Amino acid sequence: MSETICPYCSMNDILDLPEKFECMTCGHEWDKEEDELSEERVVKDAFGNVLEDGDVVQMIKDLKLKGTSKTLKSGMKSKPIRLVDGDHEISCKMDGIAIGLKAQFVKKVK
Repeated sequence: MSETICPYCSMNDILDLPEKFECMTCGHEWDKEEDELSEERVVKDAFGNVLEDGDVVQMIKDLKLKGTSKTLKSGMKSKPIRLVDGDHEISCKMDGIAIGLKAQFVKKVK
């Protein structure tokens, strides 16, 4: 295991290749110079828009909430979001429920 963390999936099982790093979990590859320069994590929505704390997002597909009978419907908007570390990058409230979401299932509302 490496001390380097994948910027895409935040796992630490990284292959140290001569010119780049490769994540064994998700397959993401990045240059060694890029790893030294990037300290701050950038979270992007499904369409490549950069998300920030306080943005409002909208679901792009229906998702069933595990452990409940509720479903987050496509088009449902959130309260202002907060970006967090971990697998689910977004912490917000939708339909009165506090949830964690992956950025790939939302789009930024302008």
